[in-house]
Amino acid sequence: RRMTHRPTVLAVALAFCAVASAFDLQGHRGARGLRPENTLPAFQQALALGVDTIETDVGITADGVVVISHDPFLNPAITRDAAGQWLAAPRGPLIRSLTLAQLQTYDLGRLQPDTPYAKSLPEQQAVDGTHMPTLAQLFDLVKARGATQVRFNIETKINPTQPDGTVGPEAMTQALLKVVREAGMTGRVTIQSFDWRTLKLMQKLEPAIPTVCLTVQAPGNDNTKDGNWTAGLKIADHGRAPKMAKAAGCAAWSPNQGAVTEALVKEAQSLGLKVVPWTVNDPAVMDRLIGWGVDGLISDYPDHLRAVMAKRGMVLPAAAK
Repeated sequence: RRMTHRPTVLAVALAFCAVASAFDLQGHRGARGLRPENTLPAFQQALALGVDTIETDVGITADGVVVISHDPFLNPAITRDAAGQWLAAPRGPLIRSLTLAQLQTYDLGRLQPDTPYAKSLPEQQAVDGTHMPTLAQLFDLVKARGATQVRFNIETKINPTQPDGTVGPEAMTQALLKVVREAGMTGRVTIQSFDWRTLKLMQKLEPAIPTVCLTVQAPGNDNTKDGNWTAGLKIADHGRAPKMAKAAGCAAWSPNQGAVTEALVKEAQSLGLKVVPWTVNDPAVMDRLIGWGVDGLISDYPDHLRAVMAKRGMVLPAAAK
């Protein structure tokens, strides 16, 4: 029987190390702090500033289109209907319940004034008339800008405790992979998730794509303690999150910044994992984590992160023309 070559986890990790720069500057949801999140203006801003990686999130519409959205529903804090009215709280319709054409009738170009969400992003500039993009449109934008070195860190937004909120892990992973392959981006993406079921599926379907184990360890919110989130793995069996991520076959571990210590960074790297904390917006914290030797940072403010890197004399990613 003829044997076919399938990359090992080690080979994928080595390839990931080879293509990634020494430090990975990731623009969170494009550049959420500066432009409307997960929109083409946000991605354009990130490219204009210069990032190594665009971090973003995906969902699937009723007609099977892979779109870019952090939430599985239309978020009232950032969404107006065709009449210009803000959606009613606490949440708008599910992404999976609407076709792409229906989604395009909503405006995502402005934060709802005086909301806690708006107050948390005081530097964001509105771009009225902005609609939810497809993943294919993001790929097309980066190609059009000639940003051949920019990578994509794509999060599958899926919640095992709310199975009706999105399509299932198989449908999401397969749809995502199809768009990545059609765009010729297999070698330029990583797939991340708090729901590690999609990561295990991606490892099986396309072993050449590195996966990133997302973790959150905070009071009242800890996905490492619930095997439903981590494809059956539990921190009680592994001791610490880096060992869980390694056991899950991930090439990188992406923890919340509040759960990172210098010792955990070194432990993860000793296991062959890259460490890319999220979402780091305070320049002092950026500087501290870089001093600990993290492999990258995810930030709403790529400009602030570039300034910290420049002060340290680090190589900065080129801006797209």
